[in-house]
Amino acid sequence: MLDNKTKSTLKTATYSLTANEPLWKRVPVKDEYGRFFSDFMMLIPKLSQQPAEKKIAKIDAIEQVFRHYGKAIVFADLNLKINVLWVTVRPIPGICLELPAAIKHYVPEALLIAQKAH
Repeated sequence: MLDNKTKSTLKTATYSLTANEPLWKRVPVKDEYGRFFSDFMMLIPKLSQQPAEKKIAKIDAIEQVFRHYGKAIVFADLNLKINVLWVTVRPIPGICLELPAAIKHYVPEALLIAQKAH
């Protein structure tokens, strides 16, 4: 369970990193013109087990990246139970590599989850 300070750290005007419903019910799929969004997922090992100060510092760093890329980000969810960050973005060429790289710069242990190409 998150304390109030952590919850307030997780919220911004354009996205929320707190969950109320299952992810599949909350993730937007298309924009107002019917174009599909893109998604990526990152694993942040042992984030939930870290002391509150370290956890909040890492969440703040992610939020800072989100503010920089604000217009590209449509949805974000940080699941502290399983240490997974899900991000839905507008279909901008390269954004699904650039944005995770920026997150990894500030949270070096963050790992981009990818599917092997066939």
